[in-house]
Amino acid sequence: MKPFTPAAVLVGAFLGLAAVTGCSPAPRNAGPVRATPFTAASTPGGCPTAASLPLPKGFPADLPVPEGAVVTSVEHRTGGRLIVATVVRSGFDATLAFLHKQLPEAGYTLKDGEVEKDDAESDFSSATVRGRWTLRKMPDCEGGVYVTYLTSAVS
Repeated sequence: MKPFTPAAVLVGAFLGLAAVTGCSPAPRNAGPVRATPFTAASTPGGCPTAASLPLPKGFPADLPVPEGAVVTSVEHRTGGRLIVATVVRSGFDATLAFLHKQLPEAGYTLKDGEVEKDDAESDFSSATVRGRWTLRKMPDCEGGVYVTYLTSAVS
C-alpha cells in the first residue's frame, strides 16, 4: 500500500471540515439583499484606503455620523431597512462618546445599549426613524473602529 503524501492529507482534512461545518457562499436565511457592490480597499494593516461612498438618499439627514467616517458599504434590505457600514479612525472611546452625546442632541433616544471591551451597541429612535448602531474595534487598523447603522422609517 502506498503512503499518503502530506498534501493529500491536508486536502482531505480541508474537504472534511468544509463538509462538517456546512460552508457555503451565502448565509442561510439571509433574506433578499440589494447591496452596493463596493468593498473599500484596505492597506495591509486593514484600514480602508478607497474613497468613501456617499451616504445614501434614504439615510436620515439628521442622524449624526462621526467626522471623517468612510462609508464602506450600503445595503437596502426588505421592509425599508438600510444598513450603512463605516470606518472611523478616531478610536473606540472617542467614537462611543460621540454617539452617546450627538444622537440625543439630534433628537434621538438611546435604548437597550451595552458597552463591552471592544464593542458597543444601542437601539435609537426619533419621531421618524428607528434603528440600531454598533461599534467594533478594528484589530488591524490603528485607532480604527467599525460603526454600522441600521435604520428604518417609523411606520
